Amino acid sequence: MKKVMLKTTLSLAVAMASTQIFAAGFALNEQSISGMGTGFAGRSSAADDASTVYGNPAGMSRLKREQVTGGVAFVDAHTDISNGSSSPNGGSNKGDMVPLTAVPMGFYVKPIDDHWAFGLGVYVPFGLITDYENGFAGRYFGSKSEVQVITFQPTVSYAFNDKVSIGFGPTINRIDGSLESNLSITQALPDGKVKIKGDDTALGYNIGVLVQATDTTRVGLTYHSKVDYKLEGDTKVKYGALALAGLGANQKYDASLKITTPESVDLSVTQAINDRWNVYAGTTWTRWSQLDKITVKNSGVQPLLAGQFGSINEDQNWHDTWAYAVGTSYQLNKEWVLRTGLTFDQSPTNNEDRSPRIPTGDRTIFSVGAGWSPTEDLTIDVAYSYLKEESVNIRNENNRGQSYESKYENSANGFGVGATYRF
Repeated sequence: MKKVMLKTTLSLAVAMASTQIFAAGFALNEQSISGMGTGFAGRSSAADDASTVYGNPAGMSRLKREQVTGGVAFVDAHTDISNGSSSPNGGSNKGDMVPLTAVPMGFYVKPIDDHWAFGLGVYVPFGLITDYENGFAGRYFGSKSEVQVITFQPTVSYAFNDKVSIGFGPTINRIDGSLESNLSITQALPDGKVKIKGDDTALGYNIGVLVQATDTTRVGLTYHSKVDYKLEGDTKVKYGALALAGLGANQKYDASLKITTPESVDLSVTQAINDRWNVYAGTTWTRWSQLDKITVKNSGVQPLLAGQFGSINEDQNWHDTWAYAVGTSYQLNKEWVLRTGLTFDQSPTNNEDRSPRIPTGDRTIFSVGAGWSPTEDLTIDVAYSYLKEESVNIRNENNRGQSYESKYENSANGFGVGATYRF
């Protein structure tokens, strides 16, 4: 009987840990500090600096001087957890499981002639970290998750004329992931740990079109491709009670996990009202339904556990999402431009499958920013965003009699600083 219980507990613990890896894989917006100030409303149509390599590679045709843009955004997230209950009873619900996080970015653009331009970009399109306190009440459904994708993008653009340009860039993407859950066989025994980590490098691409529809209206459309990964790494199980089954206290298996980060389409419009005012509007569709199911394969599994542990499948049931943003900029004088924006961003999760790894709901984000150009060669950008999510409920349970329920209320402050230098 103990052996059957052990198999069930291990397989469920690893399934919960591994299959939530990209349930927590948020798409990050912070690839431009100037864009952050307008809530990224004009991401594919503004082309204000070299960060257009990501926002819309066709926008490089608007940059008439060689330039480099770099910056960093800091995210300070806060969580209030209430109405918490768990089985077995006990455990804390402190919240604030996301440490202060920095998101760097860097871009370079060089015009070649009146038609061609070349660019490079390094940025973070996806990332997550949640790290709960020891003794967290929901630890059997996720205690720590850390995922990061770093992308390198060489890019070219071609301007057919002064109205229409296109751009294309292959992306080289490196993903690293690590996640943990607690493991318990009986309430009388101390918790163990299940930890999975892996990495991979895969290719994708970005393509964009920019159209100067009128003297005052510019329209941009950008497609960011999906990227298929096969993470290779290991699954580690540390639990003294395994000795009861004759398996030893620690187990390590070679693990592989196939995952796809979703494609997205960004459409935005930049409208010049006069010499001082610009208005931006944009929408982004993301195909999060790519995360319908995740399969983890472990090799070197003992025959006793092979039926449950060799291959694990878990449904995610994510859905596609839309984000909407409006923003404006005001050229105060030759040196200063002021920006503001408002964004509404849907969450891809659903009430049934939501876990402590991704306890998020739909977002509303308010942003302000400014650009200071002390010379024609240098611009310094700053931005601030406040994010508020709708409250969501977590209801998780497994066949070991463990359960966790709570209400999450999340918010975050974002701070960004960057600079553009023109040669």
